[in-house]
Amino acid sequence: MLDLSELLAQKEEIERQIRALRKEERRDAITEAKRLIAEYELTPEQLFAPSRSGKAQLPPKYIDPDTGKTWSGKGRVPGWLDGKNRDDFLIV
Repeated sequence: MLDLSELLAQKEEIERQIRALRKEERRDAITEAKRLIAEYELTPEQLFAPSRSGKAQLPPKYIDPDTGKTWSGKGRVPGWLDGKNRDDFLIV
């Protein structure tokens, strides 16, 4: 059975090998990504646009001046705005 120092040495060697392999594979992944971007003439906007799988984030329309909380105007009315004149809380 190995002692602690031998196991730690093996761990360090394995971690070194992982770092080296990850660096090599990352280089290959970047090369492949660049090839695909060029081949399909992709733009940064297409690559990094927000996901459409979830709900779209709407910009805030109303703000509570006391807490800074905001509301888009869609969905359930927050308690701080319920029953009040919404025009008083509009973000201009």
